[in-house]
Amino acid sequence: MPFDFRRFDIYRKVPKDLTQPTYTGAIISICCCLFIFFLFLSELTGFITTEIVNELYVDDPDKDSGGKIDVSLNISLPSLHCELVGLDIQDEMGRHEVGHIDNSMKIPLNNGVGCRFEGQFSINKEVSRPDVRVHVFR
Repeated sequence: MPFDFRRFDIYRKVPKDLTQPTYTGAIISICCCLFIFFLFLSELTGFITTEIVNELYVDDPDKDSGGKIDVSLNISLPSLHCELVGLDIQDEMGRHEVGHIDNSMKIPLNNGVGCRFEGQFSINKEVSRPDVRVHVFR
């Protein structure tokens, strides 16, 4: 008995004993199974892949007073080289500074293996949630 490719037709509308499988149905069935397998693998890959994003949110409970919030950072990163560390400042009022370097300092730790990042800056107090991000560049 030779192998019949039409047995892969899994989308029959009526019971198997009343229909005949077709090559077209088998091809559509195999393509659908391959597409489902591809979607499963792409979702699994996206789930397993890790992305490291370090964020610090500063929220002022007194939003009606106006003005600015003074922020001071002192972050120790014991296993990260200083050239990989940077600071971005963004708020909802339109201010966006990439690579902020004013009043900031990178101090090497552990013979250059680690880094301590210190910085001072002001952020608009009117925003509902200022966003300060210390980025690790790769």
